[in-house]
Amino acid sequence: MDWQLLGLSFIAVFLSELGDKSQLAAIALGGGSKHPRAVFLGTAAALLLTSLLGALLGEGTAQLLPTRLVKAIAAIGFAVMAVRLLWPEPTLNGFGDEASNLAGSPQASQDSAAQ
Repeated sequence: MDWQLLGLSFIAVFLSELGDKSQLAAIALGGGSKHPRAVFLGTAAALLLTSLLGALLGEGTAQLLPTRLVKAIAAIGFAVMAVRLLWPEPTLNGFGDEASNLAGSPQASQDSAAQ
């Protein structure tokens, strides 16, 4: 057992899950339930399963592709997401996409008619 890798994996997942939507779902479920232990067991099982799938997918990917290429693809993907978050696409009305999706707006009427 590689204890350093175990600790690094624990810290990485623990920090990335803080404030995550899965944690918020667990808070909502636990707050409205008389059985928080069941909520804990259910959410822990779900996290274990998703982590197992991620580890298996990572192992399979590592066998097919060089590690350096996988890291480069991940880095580029995160950089693209960061740029998209920092510089959203400009809109004509200046209010973002949400304003054009409001019910009753001319754009929303055109979109629903086109579908």
